[in-house]
Amino acid sequence: MELLLSFLGIPGVLILLLTFILIPAIKQVNQYERGVRFRFGKYKDEMIPGWRIVWPIIETWQKIDIRVKAVDVPDQEAITRDNVSARVNAVIYYRIETAKKAVLEVEDFFYAVSQLAQTTMRNVIGETSLDDLLSKRNQVADKIQKIIDRATDPWGVKVESVELKDIILPDEMKRVIARQAEAERERRAIVIRAEGEKAAAQNIATAAEKLSKTAGGLHIRTLQTLSELSADKNNTIVFVTPLEVLRAFEGLVKKSHSPKTFDSPSLSFGYSHERW
Repeated sequence: MELLLSFLGIPGVLILLLTFILIPAIKQVNQYERGVRFRFGKYKDEMIPGWRIVWPIIETWQKIDIRVKAVDVPDQEAITRDNVSARVNAVIYYRIETAKKAVLEVEDFFYAVSQLAQTTMRNVIGETSLDDLLSKRNQVADKIQKIIDRATDPWGVKVESVELKDIILPDEMKRVIARQAEAERERRAIVIRAEGEKAAAQNIATAAEKLSKTAGGLHIRTLQTLSELSADKNNTIVFVTPLEVLRAFEGLVKKSHSPKTFDSPSLSFGYSHERW
């Protein structure tokens, strides 16, 4: 020591001691981090990014990452409002909004958020019917997000979003849903076919009304239909005629072949038969 004092002097020794004390006291806080500093065990301040000095012995500090974190919520088996068993897993995205609260108000915020998310998800599923759970997944996720965000606000945690990854149903319920979907498709097909028949009937009625009001319209339509059918040589056309029409034609033919008799006051035609 005396040799060191004689060589460096008192000022040099003090500078050397300050150097060995000061260098370990320099702490670096990155841009995506915040530091919480304690002096004599009491909260002092929040350290922003840059080089900061934490004096040994009298001060300590804790580094907090403020980037968005993802919590994978394991499968949660719950019973929906309509008594259907379902397993749901989700992922939660959150970040630390206030580093002071994250250190002072909760021991392990990561574990606390994970446990709170599992409990909240089971409760929300129990209040939701199966149809809403399947068709309104975003609304269910938003409800879970709002509940968790409100509960973690005293911890300085901001829940950004909640996404439901998968909804697992029992095999029996899957078969029931498949049959229900098939019945719904058949119902839609029947309705569409009935609407088509209704529209066709209305069009036919309109066309028949117009043809009945047009002179010769029905006859022209008949000829047009026969012309369309005759385009295909494989078709056999059976033209149905009422029996009364055939009898009328038969009477006309008989009249055309009967002998004519002329009666005149001045002329008479006769035949005489003589026996020889």
